[in-house]
Amino acid sequence: MDRLALVLVIAGALNWLMIGLFRIDLVAAIFNGPDALLSRAVYTIVGLAGIWSMTLLFRERKRAPQ
Repeated sequence: MDRLALVLVIAGALNWLMIGLFRIDLVAAIFNGPDALLSRAVYTIVGLAGIWSMTLLFRERKRAPQ
């Protein structure tokens, strides 16, 4: 679950990078605008992945056996 969340967060970050640099919202372009149901679903899933990924900041790391 952690890896999936990180992949989605990275995808969202790359989408924001494209918006910032080129004014291209790739999600909106693929799913017919930012108000389309599928676009909103993708934005919601990426947002939930971001919330999940915040928990990674507060977890104890398991150390590998040496």
